[in-house]
Amino acid sequence: MIRLHIDTGYLIAQLRELLSIPSPTGYTDTIARYVTAELERLGLSVELTRRGAIRAVRKGSKVRPARAIITHLDTLGAQVKQLKDNGRLELVPIGHWSARFAEGARASVFSEHGTYRGTILPLKASGHTFNEEIDTLPIGWDHVELRVDAKARRGADLKRLGIDVGDIVAIDPMPEFIENGFIVSRHLDNKAGVAVALAAIEALQREKSKTPVDIHFLFSIAEEVGVGASALLTTDVAAMVTIDNGTTAPGQNSDEFGVTVAMADQTGPFDYHLTTKLVQLCRDNDIRYQKDVFRYYRSDSASAIEAGHDVRTALITFGIDASHGYERIHTHALRSLAELVTSYVTSPVDIRRDAKETSGIKGFTRQPNEEADEAGVVAGD
Repeated sequence: MIRLHIDTGYLIAQLRELLSIPSPTGYTDTIARYVTAELERLGLSVELTRRGAIRAVRKGSKVRPARAIITHLDTLGAQVKQLKDNGRLELVPIGHWSARFAEGARASVFSEHGTYRGTILPLKASGHTFNEEIDTLPIGWDHVELRVDAKARRGADLKRLGIDVGDIVAIDPMPEFIENGFIVSRHLDNKAGVAVALAAIEALQREKSKTPVDIHFLFSIAEEVGVGASALLTTDVAAMVTIDNGTTAPGQNSDEFGVTVAMADQTGPFDYHLTTKLVQLCRDNDIRYQKDVFRYYRSDSASAIEAGHDVRTALITFGIDASHGYERIHTHALRSLAELVTSYVTSPVDIRRDAKETSGIKGFTRQPNEEADEAGVVAGD
């Protein structure tokens, strides 16, 4: 076994802190500063892109073929669409999430004059006034509004407060850490993934583990809107493993315990060889796992490939119930993911040819295509 001991106390402490920092897409400076400081405290050198995506490189025995571990700092949120005549705010979502989960949420509006608090409410919120109409109001962003906790009865009042069209709205996470290991909160996608990456780094640094190649720990800032890893990778990186959530809804094979290895998402299959290696590492290191396919899902891996990066990609996930709503996960999955990350980055490089961007057929990979016998074993193995 090559997996390392994961300090779950550190992992959970980081998750608590990350959840306390609002970071909807487009408003990620604060969390980028926090994660950068923590990476530097752990002993890594860090560089940021112009907009604040993070690259921290942990040196290995060789520069190439480097490996990348990526997760994203940004979360879902909303943006002010219009200052309404009734003194409330019309919203549009940041990222893809249902207004069903917005109703009743407490939120912060980041204006030029400072931060205001408020609540997202359906247009007909009072049963004492609208009676049964509150149950027949359609669901959608056109049917909710944000009530600001300030004296604002007209649109002009909102303008006076410094609130304007385009202001970012952060949704309160409302986290609850239960003694049995379950964690319930908004924005576990993907604050939990960030905590996993930090916990893996902490274990590697504590154990002074050596890796065969450089490891690039990447933190993107616009995954929820599809941009993700499009501008984070260098040409040294040959393989990238994304940490994100895996839905545990009916019809899915994901689980809130262990690692869920994604075999494909809406953009197609993940790299055969990298995914096979991750599954084998779970087996070899006694890490509970299951496989799944996601039909309505994309991650940092998709954005990297679409941007033209020729890298092997894979996706490992923590099972999450009610994704993009009031989400629930379990500590077991987070620890299992961190264990797999440490196992992967310290494992030998199998495809040495990947050190070059292009080369001849020598050393090129093979995918098995022999006919299996009745026992399920490939003939000739």
